Amino acid sequence: MSDVEVAVREQAALGEGPTWDPAAGRLIWVDILGSRVHTYDPVSGRRTVMVTEQHVGAAKPRAGGGLVVNLRDGVGLYGPGADDFRWLHRDPVPGRRANDAAVAPDGALWAGTMRYDEAPGGGSLSRVTADGTVEVVLDDVAVSNGTGWSPDGRLMYYIDSPTRRIDVFDVDADAANHRLVNRRQLAAVEDGAGFPDGLTVDADGCVWVALWDGGAVRRYTPSGELDRVVPLPVRRPTACAFGGADLTDLYITTARTGLEAPHPMSGSVLVLPGAGKGLAQPAFAG
Repeated sequence: MSDVEVAVREQAALGEGPTWDPAAGRLIWVDILGSRVHTYDPVSGRRTVMVTEQHVGAAKPRAGGGLVVNLRDGVGLYGPGADDFRWLHRDPVPGRRANDAAVAPDGALWAGTMRYDEAPGGGSLSRVTADGTVEVVLDDVAVSNGTGWSPDGRLMYYIDSPTRRIDVFDVDADAANHRLVNRRQLAAVEDGAGFPDGLTVDADGCVWVALWDGGAVRRYTPSGELDRVVPLPVRRPTACAFGGADLTDLYITTARTGLEAPHPMSGSVLVLPGAGKGLAQPAFAG
């Protein structure tokens, strides 16, 4: 396996949410506290930056072009042009902001929130469909983070970071809202190893988790066994996603916020070439 490299040198305050956009052959990621959506084409090296009016927790491709964004006050739709914006669902709550989000196999957005002060129970996880219908799935969350599905779509993995747990649910695909049942622990991160943050699932059904304050990415098998640890040259990796034409390169976002002496690579996007084989991520159906 190759060593970790810098894919995009940046000083993002809170880099998050890497997502491979196969239609455009580019990586999409955000700087939450910088209110910026970044893109990066690893073939040409071309980069773009779009400034949002609010803190942005995640940005994902839309099936019809443009982006769906998880913003401080709700979920919005961009594009194709950056000036073309409308709210899909707006629900401002003082002291609360958007955080990580993911698109399910059926094209719905699962959008997380948290309080700025990270108070327990102040966040949630909601399912948002293309027509703007919103269902709160989890309403007792502190820091809603990594969300992903098994290759067959029958399992959903989820992280509420302060719990130090990676949880797994069964997905009732026969239910109209693909409801979750049978929540249980897949794995837990021990004290001193950081907090689980963003995650991605590979083609083998293994779960890759970035460890905030842990300086590493871990890979867990579907049975919860820890089978790989990738040390990183930064203290605060935030999330990871497979990208590249063959989905074998693992991209890792990182943060500088809260660090008295951040490493020079903190805030950049790192990449581990040839890390494994990822799954193609669906676009938001709206």
